[in-house]
Order: sequence, then structure tokens, then C-alpha cells
Amino acid sequence: MPTRKPLSPKQPSVEPRAPDGGDSVVLERRTQRVKPPRMFQVVMFNDDYTPMEFVVVVLQEFFSKDREAATQIMLKIHLDGKAVCGVYSQDVAATKVTQVMDAARHAGHPLQCESEPVE
Repeated sequence: MPTRKPLSPKQPSVEPRAPDGGDSVVLERRTQRVKPPRMFQVVMFNDDYTPMEFVVVVLQEFFSKDREAATQIMLKIHLDGKAVCGVYSQDVAATKVTQVMDAARHAGHPLQCESEPVE
């Protein structure tokens, strides 16, 4: 057991300064505004050769649409020449386009799909 009382560490001496001495610096914290990521829409185009049922299956598989929503989008593609299948970040949209194009080529269909920025 120690018999002496431990010494407390010495505190550095601080001289009081005048409030308006002009030698102090005040830092302000500024919040940074981060923009949300730019969104891209995946657009599928009509052609005269790809079966409507294949388009419905692609919409269900790659865009997680139910049968009714996939059919509505497929009819819009058929009647208007193109339709938006979904809106995603740039990387996700590019992946969806690649998946659709690969599935179409593998099945032997000329289905076209691309992503474009949302305005």
C-alpha cells in the first residue's frame, strides 16, 4: 500500500484574454448539401418480332412486376412504340438493360432496351 498521496498532473497555465482581443478564431460548421443520385429510366422499345408473352415474362423477371402490371406495360410498348419499365440509379438501370438484352439475345429476339436520364 502506498503511503504517499499521488500527485495530480500539472495544468498548463492559461492567461485570460480580452473578449475583443482580435486574436481568437471562430470556426463555423457548415452542413454540406449532397444531391441525391441522378435517376435513370429503363425504356423498352417495340418491334414486330418479339412475342408479347416474352416481354411480359421479362418485365416480371427483371423488373419485379406482377402479371397485370407487366401486361399493361407490354401493351403500352406495343401501342406507343416504347414504355418506361422502371426508374433506378445509373448502375442499377445499366444492369437491368444488360439483363434484358442478354435474355432477348439468348431467346433469339431482337428486343431493344436502353436507359436514359430522368429529367
